[in-house]
Amino acid sequence: MEALVGTGVALVTPFNQDLSVDVEALQRLTEHCIAGGLDYLVVLGTTGESVTLSRDEKILVMDTVAKVNAGRLPLVVGVGGNNTQAVVNDLNTLDTSDFTAILSVSPYYNKPTQEGIYRHFKEVAKASPLPVILYNVPPRTGSNMTAATTLRLAHEISNIAAIKEASGDMVQVNEIIKQKPADFLVLAGDDFTALPIVLAGGSGVISVLGQGLPREFATMINLGLNEDADAAYEIHHSLLNGMHLIFEEGNPAGIKSILEQLGLTNAKVRLPLIEASSTLKSKIGDFMQPFQRVYAS
Repeated sequence: MEALVGTGVALVTPFNQDLSVDVEALQRLTEHCIAGGLDYLVVLGTTGESVTLSRDEKILVMDTVAKVNAGRLPLVVGVGGNNTQAVVNDLNTLDTSDFTAILSVSPYYNKPTQEGIYRHFKEVAKASPLPVILYNVPPRTGSNMTAATTLRLAHEISNIAAIKEASGDMVQVNEIIKQKPADFLVLAGDDFTALPIVLAGGSGVISVLGQGLPREFATMINLGLNEDADAAYEIHHSLLNGMHLIFEEGNPAGIKSILEQLGLTNAKVRLPLIEASSTLKSKIGDFMQPFQRVYAS
């Protein structure tokens, strides 16, 4: 899966004032990310508010990004959930012909055992027409997929190709990197840990902040992959405050505020999420000042 080495971003789903999907803003965002030098795009992840989208809306988002992209970058689509059979049904019925891989989150809310997580992903992989990227994000799912479970899946199931690791546990990440198959990719799932994971032997990141500041984020990750730690950390430190700010009031409220300030979309989110406060928007505005000229249209 060399196509997924480097910097991918989990795209937001822009909304109009009436909270319908804003197709024009999604088109602008896609072009912004491609022009910024990113390596691939991810749609319908957590940042895309996929759990609040209808099936028709999900198809609209997939089709819009695929049409604008026109084959220029690999595309990944999120297909996951806590009902194994529903995920299998989605994989059997969605048209994924424009996509390179599936991103599938570890089951949330049910709090399955490690054996349950293993069996869930075994069924997902069996149904998937594309390689599967596991997504471990304990702060959202309520359960951690251990290194042992990840490695079991990676070694036993051929079309499980990667993991997006957002546990924040570098001991766990390093254990996976140490024992994984040679062609299995370890991708950072948090902006904070992206560079440390790459420098530890990971293959890249699926970022949130990177869609707002694609040039900076992609350059940082490329420097990390080339083991130029000093130069990479210089960029990391310049972005660090932004990484904190975009999660201060929840994701994607923060990143949508950045995209609003760049003129790419408004900051609307769907309930139960709410738009970033004026205080947070002001702090984000201060953070963005050095970058505004770079992205001026």
